[in-house]
Amino acid sequence: MRVLITGSSGQIGTNVGLALQDRGDEVFGIDWRENTWTDRIPTRIQDLSKVTAGELEVPGDFDVVLHLAAYAKVFELVEHPTRALDNLTMCFNVLEYCRQTKTPIVFGSSREVYGDIHRHITEESEADFVVAESPYSASKIAGEAYIYSYAECYGLPCLVFRFSNVYGRYDTDAERMERVIPLFVQRIARSEPITVYGPEKVLDFTYVDDCVAGVVAGLDAVRQGRVQRETINLAFGQGSTLVDLVNLIALALRKTPEVTYEPARAGEVTRYVADLGKARRLLDYQPRTPLTAGVPQAVAWQREIGLLKDV
Repeated sequence: MRVLITGSSGQIGTNVGLALQDRGDEVFGIDWRENTWTDRIPTRIQDLSKVTAGELEVPGDFDVVLHLAAYAKVFELVEHPTRALDNLTMCFNVLEYCRQTKTPIVFGSSREVYGDIHRHITEESEADFVVAESPYSASKIAGEAYIYSYAECYGLPCLVFRFSNVYGRYDTDAERMERVIPLFVQRIARSEPITVYGPEKVLDFTYVDDCVAGVVAGLDAVRQGRVQRETINLAFGQGSTLVDLVNLIALALRKTPEVTYEPARAGEVTRYVADLGKARRLLDYQPRTPLTAGVPQAVAWQREIGLLKDV
């Protein structure tokens, strides 16, 4: 299988690309920056928000496109809403490439599209698009709408994944975005204070290997025509508070954290636990790594690459 990955230098793109290569698939990436983790994925450096479909210079044809390129930090897009528009422009340009080349697309969306739901319903069809909680969630809602409009008007095979707080290997690239788990790990390890925005938040943290397994299964299913025009949650399926997260990190590091608690910031979702029924039914998705097991692995990986060498 030949797979084009946009956002191939990001965490999910890097992990999926390497997993596909390890099983013998051919991968080509597009990203606006070099991959800081590996040189195994051949990549064209290009800003997808500033090109048209005809300007995507890629080698040959592909069996499927995995579109992950996006500005993905919720509060950053509250402060810089034009980046949400860039997300939509990137999605449109990639969709146009897929339409012109008749290439199926798998789109990386987010649990943010559900909004700040205090109810316990996260079945895919229950997302409420009437009120977007942030410019980021609006960009993903609009992206999903574009995907389905191309499926309807042009018969483009598609699959939408809604990711939820993916963490683990290759998630520490601060130049691109500051993720909460590696940030907390490094600061607690150095005995530095941390601020928890929204201690009452309940979120569904997904270890990267579980995410990769789901994405690869989806790519296979779309290519084979077994799954089309579906939206599927990818997560672990259990909720944890940020207080739980801090305690697990502190336990793995054998440190006592210095924590300040503040209210959740504008645009941030405060509760999400994924319904995984469709992922299990359509992709035989079986996540294996709860937060209690994933946090020690994430800490061990940071230690392995030298970020925690003095801890």
